[in-house]
Amino acid sequence: MAEEYDLVILGGGTGGYVAAIRASQLGLRTALVEKGKLGGTCLHKGCIPSKALLRSAEVYATTKRSEEFGISASNVEVNFSKVQERKSKIVDQLHKGVQHLMKQGKIDIYEGTGRILGPSIFSPMPGTISVEMNNGDDNAMLIPKNVIVATGSRPRTLPGLEIGGNVMTSDEALVMEEIPSSIIIVGGGVIGIEWASMLSDFGADVTVVEYADRIIPTEDKEVSREMQRLMKKKGVKIVTGAKVLPETLKQAEGNVAISAEVKGEQREFTAEKLLVSVGRQANIEGIGLENTDIQVEKGFIATNEFFQTKESHIYAIGDVIGGLQLAHVASHEGIVAVEHLANENPEPINYSLVSKCIYSSPEAASVGYTEDEAKEMGFKVKTGKFSFRAIGKALVFGEADGFVKIIADEDTNDILGVHMIGPHVTDMISEAGLARVLDATPWEVAHTIHPHPTLSEAIGEAALAVDGKAIHG
Repeated sequence: MAEEYDLVILGGGTGGYVAAIRASQLGLRTALVEKGKLGGTCLHKGCIPSKALLRSAEVYATTKRSEEFGISASNVEVNFSKVQERKSKIVDQLHKGVQHLMKQGKIDIYEGTGRILGPSIFSPMPGTISVEMNNGDDNAMLIPKNVIVATGSRPRTLPGLEIGGNVMTSDEALVMEEIPSSIIIVGGGVIGIEWASMLSDFGADVTVVEYADRIIPTEDKEVSREMQRLMKKKGVKIVTGAKVLPETLKQAEGNVAISAEVKGEQREFTAEKLLVSVGRQANIEGIGLENTDIQVEKGFIATNEFFQTKESHIYAIGDVIGGLQLAHVASHEGIVAVEHLANENPEPINYSLVSKCIYSSPEAASVGYTEDEAKEMGFKVKTGKFSFRAIGKALVFGEADGFVKIIADEDTNDILGVHMIGPHVTDMISEAGLARVLDATPWEVAHTIHPHPTLSEAIGEAALAVDGKAIHG
């Protein structure tokens, strides 16, 4: 028997389940279809498990240098099975939390694979959802007034580079049973650098091979340079301007070898494992898009500013539409989509106000435009930068590398971008995000009295530095 809903959501990841909660709050009868586990990639194969591993790596690296803090700790070792066990406990706890939220919101969950059907006896418009149930029961038929596609993404690989054996994506790396002695990471973007940092801190010999002329190429150049310096400081080998040649891949005797073109020459790299980290592709196959007028552009579903597709009653959010493929972005997109279909008149998202984070050691975080982007947009910019080396709390922490950089418009004095690299900056970036939302000026940030001693003092000092008034620098 067919069930009628105000909203059916395909995908129970961060974007999907947040959209379901908001729909429930607005009184919409809501169903969520998920073929795997609620929480999706972020909870089970991305944000949370990777950050749990990064935390263990950070604790290990800090313990190994405990003598600097006056603490003697001998025979410090990694018990990787315990590391993985801790990661799994965190994921399980959060998974139960999401399940509770669904029950609390009276949201119906269909465990299976959803597919959009074309016009039928159920509806003159495409949008009826057929669900192939995981338990083998007959297909469920859902008749919604609105649909949100939130099917997420999966790791991309290079054409001709097969995953298997000692060649992995982040999905396989997250469930490794032991730390490899050595690893080649293809891709020096956010995910690649997080894995490089983690595995290096765990004691692996790490080589990053990046196609662009610098690692984390979407970040400000000064942050990129500092990250490269600090990765090399911890022993990570970084090769930029390198075009990996998939056809040269060889696996034998527990090792993997691959070549890349670097400055006109072919170089071979050998290690125990190879991790492919070259971005993510949308999960758009097998969900019935061909039964609709929904447009796909460059592998992603095309939408308007309120996340409507060409079928006005079908929306799409999160990784499946491209753009900033971040969990917090997917969540907000889900809220905007739900509020739009419920006629709540939401504001479109200004993506330049979204904070981005890299959870390596050191961390990096940013919001707004890079210096180069601001100049290309025609702004006359002024900048202020302040090093953590002059911040007492950073010295107390034993992590004094890095800086905060603020970019402002010389004409209006508005803050255009804030870029940080250093200790715990992912927890500090929200102040900068709020400053961007409120069109704050460096003067306003500088005159927000930052408590002492804190790492956040670097933000206040960087704001003063924009006008040459830094106190401690």
